[in-house]
Amino acid sequence: MPHDTQGRIGPQDLGGLDGDSVDPSEHDLAQWERMVDAMTRLMYREKIFGDAAQLREGIEALGPDVYQRLSYFERWAASSARKCVMEGLVTQEELDERIAQIRERGRDGA
Repeated sequence: MPHDTQGRIGPQDLGGLDGDSVDPSEHDLAQWERMVDAMTRLMYREKIFGDAAQLREGIEALGPDVYQRLSYFERWAASSARKCVMEGLVTQEELDERIAQIRERGRDGA
């Protein structure tokens, strides 16, 4: 199994471990999943992500608890957000404020 620089196994390194079965059937993506996919592709096109390893590094940095709690595209979104903060494209405060606005709008049913 792959290990990090301290010899630890990451939350994504599940090969050989017991786990739930995987549903291999295709499914329609939700609108927000399509938007995360489009945002990530745009980040590649604009060279914010140099390669897939950078997206994966952000996902692996989530830690086991967060990694297990998030869905596939939620992990992509978290990694992309982290990269945007690291690159100075947005501050963490700006990002947190926007997330709060979106959550509030969702509660209001808008």
